[in-house]
Amino acid sequence: MKMCIACGMPMTQIGDYPLYDISKNYCKYCAHTDGTMKLFDEKLAELTAHYIKIHRMDDIIAKQTAYVILKKLPAWKRK
Repeated sequence: MKMCIACGMPMTQIGDYPLYDISKNYCKYCAHTDGTMKLFDEKLAELTAHYIKIHRMDDIIAKQTAYVILKKLPAWKRK
């Protein structure tokens, strides 16, 4: 089973891949509509917003948490 290098999501079905392209190592949620991978700042903003909305976190704490989690993933370790 592949895991998304940008968010860590397990990719178990063809529908999990951007444009159904199983050669990609990132998921459909980490891709633009043209299939290219989103940038770190885009993923950081999305994950921060998710933590604020779903977990009702403070803005600053949500951003710090999102940053720490993303930096552990293969796509963002060197950034």
